[in-house]
Amino acid sequence: MTDDPTGAAGAAAGHDGRTGHDGPAAAGRLWGVGLGPGDPELVTVKAARLLGAADVIAYHSARHGRSIARSVAAPYLREGQIEEALIYPLTTETTDHPGGYQGAIDDFYAECALRLAAHLDAGRDVVVLCEGDPLFYGSYMHMHKRLAHRYTTEVVPGVTSVSGAAAVLGRPLVERDETLTVLPGTLPAEVLAERLAAADSAAVLKLGRTFTKVRDALEKAGRLEEAWYVERATTAGQRLAPLAEVDPESVPYFSLALIPSPVNAGPAPAGPARTTEAAAGVRPSTGTATGTATGTSTGTATGTGTSGRTGEVVVVGLGPAGRPWLTPEAQEALAAADELVGYGPYLDRVPPNPRQRRHATDNRVEAERAAHALELARAGSRVAVVSSGDPGVFAMASAVLEVACEPRFSGVPVRVLPGLTAAHAVASRAGAPLGHDYCVLSLSDLLKPWEVVAERISAAARADLVLAIYNPASRSRTWQVAAARDLLLEHRAPETPVVVGRDVGGAGESVTVTTLAELDPAAVDMRCLLLVGSSTTRVADRGDGRRVVFTPRRYPA
Repeated sequence: MTDDPTGAAGAAAGHDGRTGHDGPAAAGRLWGVGLGPGDPELVTVKAARLLGAADVIAYHSARHGRSIARSVAAPYLREGQIEEALIYPLTTETTDHPGGYQGAIDDFYAECALRLAAHLDAGRDVVVLCEGDPLFYGSYMHMHKRLAHRYTTEVVPGVTSVSGAAAVLGRPLVERDETLTVLPGTLPAEVLAERLAAADSAAVLKLGRTFTKVRDALEKAGRLEEAWYVERATTAGQRLAPLAEVDPESVPYFSLALIPSPVNAGPAPAGPARTTEAAAGVRPSTGTATGTATGTSTGTATGTGTSGRTGEVVVVGLGPAGRPWLTPEAQEALAAADELVGYGPYLDRVPPNPRQRRHATDNRVEAERAAHALELARAGSRVAVVSSGDPGVFAMASAVLEVACEPRFSGVPVRVLPGLTAAHAVASRAGAPLGHDYCVLSLSDLLKPWEVVAERISAAARADLVLAIYNPASRSRTWQVAAARDLLLEHRAPETPVVVGRDVGGAGESVTVTTLAELDPAAVDMRCLLLVGSSTTRVADRGDGRRVVFTPRRYPA
């Protein structure tokens, strides 16, 4: 294990005076940054400056992994910043947590606070993103309550959703001696109706599933005709309409009901249309900033193996290439991990985070890698074992489970998260060659004798199955492709379609369609996957100039 190669992140961000020669780094600063209602141009100057300067950018999201806050902040972020995706374990669904929904959420916020504290203790400044204003129904406040008493903290206010809604609607909220009542739509219907009836102006937030209840409460209070519906105010997708006209099925969470100042009661203003677009010239969102991983183990990341916390091993499928191929579930597991374990080139595909330890190993030590991960988890760490493609297909899941079944690891929880397989990725680029029954096999004879491989190739060929062939060749295995081709030709026509996919999803991607007779073994290397068609697989040239390969769903009688 070597020292943390990412330890220079703080210095790169300009914090070169924080670490003394005779002592540890001073604690970082925590910022809760409000981003406003959605238009990136409504981010304050101070917020924009902090977004660009921060060592760590943290943001909440649902399990799909997409963050509205991050998309708003994207124009102001810089390359190489550390990102902490704080992914909710649940939103409104049920849970088997012993403390119920609130217990699960409380544990989640406590874990998020530990992750951010690790960065702060290491001297990194952390910016927590928040839509609207951080202390106005903001997700940031849960971190504030847990960390502000321990670290220097500052909250940067943002334009609230209520202010944004009034602005796009073109109606004052309150005038003179009027009062504004702000209510969450989650209140009981009778409470909503009572408070709306007594209010001058009112805003009801958190609609979504509560919309029908809120509409009924407005009607009961005699205020429905005054109420406006505002969805995603200030963004390109904003929608404005009299609330009584809105279909409940179309209402997202990021919407609100607004009763403007009674002084301005009357016809709708001539300004905004009911559905408008944000002003032109807003800078578009950019993708996730990533650094370059080293593929070596890091040193002593703060906060790892927290005392009293139950560790676990999660075997994570990364898919065949970069982040676009990564499932939200896998993204969540990677974000929550304390330790990352895997073959070096696969670890390189996970953006570096100095809060996490990285343990890179050679590709031929699967059992040792699995045991190491389980030992780390037994000591209390959350460990993600990364695997290319799907971890259950010629990858790490079986190796981890085999070692996990030893008595010494009986108490260590193990989960397997699927990933997009290389076979499916290559197939999608070619068309649909796996549209009917198919077989998946590996040409590698490192863990099984070639006689077994040859027998299985012949059996699949006789059964007229499409074959997805993994590990066709390597530096030390150069003859198997030709041998497999010859075996297949004993049962398949020479014109049988073959797809050769190389580095699909990566920078060197290429997809070649050839035939079994014309397959050149010299053109196949360790980064390739082969799809060999059945007797029904077809190659067709479409009118748009694209050539597709597909296997029909119907099989001839």
